[in-house]
Amino acid sequence: MSADVTGALTPTDALAVHRSGDPRAPTVVLVHGLTDSGTTWPDLLAHWGDRYHVVAPDLRGHGSSPRFTPEQLPQAPEVMLADVVALLDAQPAPVFLMGHSLGGLLGLRAALARPEKVRALVVEDPAKPTGVRTPDPQFSAMMLGQTHVVIEDRDAEVARMRRETPWSDTEIDAWAATRADVDQEYLRVGLFLGDAAWEEAFGALQVPTLLVLPEEAPMAPRADGFDNPLVRTVVVPGAGHCVRRDQPDAFHAAVDGFLAEHAA
Repeated sequence: MSADVTGALTPTDALAVHRSGDPRAPTVVLVHGLTDSGTTWPDLLAHWGDRYHVVAPDLRGHGSSPRFTPEQLPQAPEVMLADVVALLDAQPAPVFLMGHSLGGLLGLRAALARPEKVRALVVEDPAKPTGVRTPDPQFSAMMLGQTHVVIEDRDAEVARMRRETPWSDTEIDAWAATRADVDQEYLRVGLFLGDAAWEEAFGALQVPTLLVLPEEAPMAPRADGFDNPLVRTVVVPGAGHCVRRDQPDAFHAAVDGFLAEHAA
């Protein structure tokens, strides 16, 4: 199985990309989840310091990146994949690729499309595709419920997150700052994930992959649904969908060891 990006509408302009770390170090491309942006990795960047050269795009329809055109919305999953593949193609050497939720799905598909551009892949509780070509109300409600996309009172929402989550203040502030920067038309008519292949996709991976999951992970691929020795799974107790925010020490330990293993 391979991800096909040839049928996607060609992106008309480049994504906004945030760079940090040491340009001489190995490159990590970070692909964020729904309603986040390339700026919503503050604790991970602080943890890494100059250990890596980090390339963190704002996905199309998010942050400072272009909005979807009306022609692109019916092919939103393919357009977003083409954006990520174009970013990989622009890198001078194979990269570490990491994605969360929607970004985990896109990272998985990009690794299938360009295995020669990916040194190793990390997927944090990736979003499971449903196979539909139009927004599914139940799926949309689940995804938007997890991300709290609509914030009417930012200060009150930040205070609530500080009471109800173990996230650091830096993560909460970065998370809250992105809520107003999401393409509302994408959320209304473009929020679907296309091709339903899931266990098959993990079975087809040709790059070392770390799947990081919470204990309750309804979107995770079935462990008995694929057999691929390149895919390793780590379950982090006490974490929810945002594993790195809920249990940063355990997340960093798992990811750091995996990246170091494949850094040679």
